[in-house]
Amino acid sequence: MSVADSPSPSAARTLNILEALVHAGDGLTLTALAKAADVPIATCASIAYTLEMRGYAARKVVGRSHFWRATLGLYGLATRLVRDVDLASVAQAELQQLADELEMPVHIGVLSGASVVYIAKAAPKGFIQFDTYPGKMAPYNLTALGKAIAAHLDTERLEPLLAQLRQGDGPGALPPKREAFLRQLSEVRDLGYAVEREEEQAGISCVAVPFFDAEGSAAGSVGVTGFESSLTGDPFERAVAGLRVIARIVSDQLGHHSSHPGQPGKVSVG
Repeated sequence: MSVADSPSPSAARTLNILEALVHAGDGLTLTALAKAADVPIATCASIAYTLEMRGYAARKVVGRSHFWRATLGLYGLATRLVRDVDLASVAQAELQQLADELEMPVHIGVLSGASVVYIAKAAPKGFIQFDTYPGKMAPYNLTALGKAIAAHLDTERLEPLLAQLRQGDGPGALPPKREAFLRQLSEVRDLGYAVEREEEQAGISCVAVPFFDAEGSAAGSVGVTGFESSLTGDPFERAVAGLRVIARIVSDQLGHHSSHPGQPGKVSVG
């Protein structure tokens, strides 16, 4: 499809430039890039500099010439997509087994910006259905899923999130203060699991355990959602034990081998 025939010519030009950079392999001058992408050179320059600012293109200066190339930022996007799609199908049997045993829904979530995205759900049949579903997004600091992941992020990834703490609507919600939240994350690391009790919504609580990829980074978390009155005592302990098992299975699938998923000894962020 030509740029003129595209519903969004600006998007088509950007994609043409990205594809030209990827297919070229070696760096292209701006003139060569504009020709390969069939985009006016002024427009090409604006798009190329924007891609550079976003981390998807880079240039090498040789004399008075600038040679543009694609970066691994594109690979990072693709890797994230593949990982999330794969996670939606990992440990489905175990998710369903735990959901049936506890009579509570079990979810897998991943971090996207300052939100948690639910990418998988297993729910017991005939049970009251909570308003959770694959694709749902929630503020990361108001969910056990989000806290479990955030507790194991390095400083570079966590710092921007600390400026995006949201106030919850539930009776258990505390004021979104940086230092108080960091103390919560420290407790999550010590316990190996995160808890959210009526912070996002009254009467609803969650517990979650993180899982890790081959590099030891928190790739997501698996959690149980239930009524606050039900997710206590023995059911709570069984939920944590079951989540640890599933987290270990998912971590193994992602190439991370540890006898204690959820307790990798990450350094605290102050």
